Amino acid sequence: MYYLIIYIVFFLNGSTTTASRKMFSFLQDLLQFLVLFVRVLIELIIVLLRSIVPKKLKDISEEIVLITGTGHGIGRELALHYAAYGSTVVCVDIDEKNNMETVQEVRRLNRGAVHSFSCDVSKRDQVLALAKRVQTEVGPVSVLVNNVGIMPTHPLPQQSAEEIQRVFDVNVFSQFWTIQAFLGQMKEQGKGHIISLSSIAGLVGLSNLVPYCATKFAVRGMMEALHEELREGPYKDLIKVTTIFPYMTNTGLCKYPKVKFPTILGLLDPKQVAMRIVEAHRSNCLEVTIPSCLMYINNWTRLLPSSCGIMLKDYIDSGVESDLN
Repeated sequence: MYYLIIYIVFFLNGSTTTASRKMFSFLQDLLQFLVLFVRVLIELIIVLLRSIVPKKLKDISEEIVLITGTGHGIGRELALHYAAYGSTVVCVDIDEKNNMETVQEVRRLNRGAVHSFSCDVSKRDQVLALAKRVQTEVGPVSVLVNNVGIMPTHPLPQQSAEEIQRVFDVNVFSQFWTIQAFLGQMKEQGKGHIISLSSIAGLVGLSNLVPYCATKFAVRGMMEALHEELREGPYKDLIKVTTIFPYMTNTGLCKYPKVKFPTILGLLDPKQVAMRIVEAHRSNCLEVTIPSCLMYINNWTRLLPSSCGIMLKDYIDSGVESDLN
């Protein structure tokens, strides 16, 4: 409609001069901006209404859910939560003993089927072989949860080259390999959901965690770019992505946590984190912090001068101490 209006203005002008063409381009851009402005307002109203009206969560009982790092912590709790909803759960961990303990716990629920696979997901060839095995023995994966992660906690000068390489292999490259391996299975089914765990350390830089923060920022960028690729392609509404940013969680990964306000920002319970992850999945959320308020705090703080953000960080004074002390 607005192109018609511009065309009429241009026609009535009766001129093909450079000035007329510039005016045509200006009016076109202006009308496009006005349309964008109205659409943004409508979207804000829709989001506000959705926050008031209870969300309708999607059914996941028929999904085949592959979770990495299920040997303990959040991964184990995720396996239990997904099985409780009736999903078929594929547990993947490099530690076969701990992974089987998770499988045994899941089986005691007598709900969804559960399978155990051993794999070093930092190795691309092992991941590709895993994808073939899972498809043959279980079926095509429809939900991928990239949970595995490691976290060396000491100053950058004391981080060895091997440590830095390993944290990127496990925290970042493993997610590239699993997405490449299982995205094709989702496309063949015409549906799917990819959930990747970043961290609050993927939103805010913290001392003693320089390589770890770098990996978690990388996961955020990877997932944002993947969302764009899917959104612009034929699988726009068929394959969803969700990035999770949990605060420090009591899994043993944080060896020496530093918490100034334990009643407000104490270590999270892995069960609660897993519950929120599954809820974010069922709600088709794009990005979720746990707790949810941290996303708003981070976004609003980024609008302030950087010095203000540093003051707020100093006030909260949370993070991890070096494990070399």
